[in-house]
Amino acid sequence: MYEFTYTTQAPRVVFGAGSMKLIQQEVEKLGARRALILCTPEQKAQAELVASLLGPSSAGVFDGAQMHVPVENARRARKHAKECGADCAVAIGGGSTIGLGKAIALESSLPIIAIPTTYAGSEMTPIYGITEGGLKKTGRDARVIPKTVLYDPELSMGLPVALSIVSGLNAIAHAAEGLYAKDGNPVITLMAEEGIRSLAKGLRAVKMNAKDKVARSECLYGAWLSGMVLGNVGMALHHKLCHTLGGTFSLPHAETHAIVLPHALAYNSSVVGDAMERIARALNVESAPAGLYDLNEELGVPQGLREIGLSEGDLDYACEVALSNPYWNPRPIEAGPLRALLQRAWEGHRPTA
Repeated sequence: MYEFTYTTQAPRVVFGAGSMKLIQQEVEKLGARRALILCTPEQKAQAELVASLLGPSSAGVFDGAQMHVPVENARRARKHAKECGADCAVAIGGGSTIGLGKAIALESSLPIIAIPTTYAGSEMTPIYGITEGGLKKTGRDARVIPKTVLYDPELSMGLPVALSIVSGLNAIAHAAEGLYAKDGNPVITLMAEEGIRSLAKGLRAVKMNAKDKVARSECLYGAWLSGMVLGNVGMALHHKLCHTLGGTFSLPHAETHAIVLPHALAYNSSVVGDAMERIARALNVESAPAGLYDLNEELGVPQGLREIGLSEGDLDYACEVALSNPYWNPRPIEAGPLRALLQRAWEGHRPTA
């Protein structure tokens, strides 16, 4: 017997090769006249292309987006948007840039159009994260959801294979935890399983051929589905750990998700058997935690937190921070098992329950 509540807060989605060229008409649909384009320094060329497509409707480029959205940077961007008279922002890039757009929207009425170039999925969620004083604080607010998302697979063609892979694995983490969310429902379950399947298939093909347009589209499709999952249900232990590790120790966001996920799933596997079966089916493996660990190995991503800059001496503090304000989780979060999980993730060993 089904018992659930399903509420969706989805932006307008335009999916297809070349959809970025529609940016002018999408700005006009919002009733906006001056759009500030947001990006990281590395993606300034893409942002300037958006500016050229907008022509007189462009309010210029702000290329200061940073990982984990430092609060000082968010304030600087909001001030810049006000000074240049922007009545809309276009965020082109990955989670860092879209996160900056959300930070602007959180404290202003500025509507956001997102043009994702990675598979992070942030563009589909009301979740925002801002780092202040070494701690990353997250929250949910409908004001930060982009009004429109343009999914253009062509924009990810130049995304380096290594970055494509960890970005896609990050998206898989959203879908995987959505399968055992306390506020889950059958629609989200379908999206999550299909998202994992699409991403795993697409990432394997991208590793073989970075210019495979079908594979790029498959990955972006899976990322959209996984982002929908992330935006509509709560997350659990895995995301708490990644927010702790990323915000407190400045670890790279996507790589952290890829490394931690098999271990977080193993921690919960004994109490969410149906979710583990669905993940395993999507990956065509027998065990979800082991299957994801093996997928990481197959795709060539780091297997241990020590490989991405975390000191073993930081593990005790990471455990303490994660325990201080835990997210809901299907299995009780206890200090001993959690510390053991972090140790295995740091060493890069195969996951164990």
